[in-house]
Amino acid sequence: MAIDYTTKFSTMLDKKYAAESKTYDLTLSNKGVSFVNANTLKIPMLTVGGYKYHTRGNTYNKANISNTFQTKVLSHDRDAEFIIDAMDVEETSAIVSIANIQNTFEEQQAIPEWDAYRLSKLYQDMCDFDKDATEVAANSAAVLAWFDAVSVNMDDAGVPLEGRILYCTPAYKKLLEQSLTRQLSAKDKAFENTIERISETKLIGVPSARMYTAYDFTTGFTPEDGADEMAMILVHPSAVVARTKYAYMKAFQPGSDSRTADAWIYQIRQYGDLFLLKNKVAGVEIALKASN
Repeated sequence: MAIDYTTKFSTMLDKKYAAESKTYDLTLSNKGVSFVNANTLKIPMLTVGGYKYHTRGNTYNKANISNTFQTKVLSHDRDAEFIIDAMDVEETSAIVSIANIQNTFEEQQAIPEWDAYRLSKLYQDMCDFDKDATEVAANSAAVLAWFDAVSVNMDDAGVPLEGRILYCTPAYKKLLEQSLTRQLSAKDKAFENTIERISETKLIGVPSARMYTAYDFTTGFTPEDGADEMAMILVHPSAVVARTKYAYMKAFQPGSDSRTADAWIYQIRQYGDLFLLKNKVAGVEIALKASN
């Protein structure tokens, strides 16, 4: 007999991801993007023409409109299977035991991996669109200068100020906060625009193990040889589409599987991806940890 835990745990997992996943906010954007089949997203790319001078008594000027679509195929398809000895799980407490396994798995493996995957994929997509990251030295002045410069770039490109997220490793987050404290103490009037941008930006500290540019996902996730460590990522969620297409959690009681006749089997699978939108590249800026 199989027990489907997807519905039993879905509410609990949603709350857990909202509280503990550093990249959860990215999954909430661009809700209008839909799947066209089992693994493909259809992303609208709408462009419209501008105003023209109106001539009174005449017909309206025709404006151009183009509605093309960009398709993206999901690629991060992950699973795990746990075999639990029947003596370790009493029938009356099976749900509790499976819940503990799921909770520990999410905390130690799933949530950190999805954060690492999404942030590294954001970097890779940005590079694919010919936009480079910048090395930033580990000192307060350099961190603040980078944030100020890329914020101005976003302002100039029309990226909304409200809703921006700044992901930082703990070390760089501390440097930014120290720099802010010093500038505020000095009452630097020229710093007011930067203060406004920072106050509108959601600052999220991310463990450095989740902030590399590339990972080996053979077993769990480990930084690839030669991967760079990202120090800061400034992004507006509207620039990305992050989706989970499929989530599967099912337990099989002893006797259900001939491979392990007297053991419980618990299977987990999650399938999803993140994509940077081609026409929203201005909505992401990445700083790499300086090599020296």
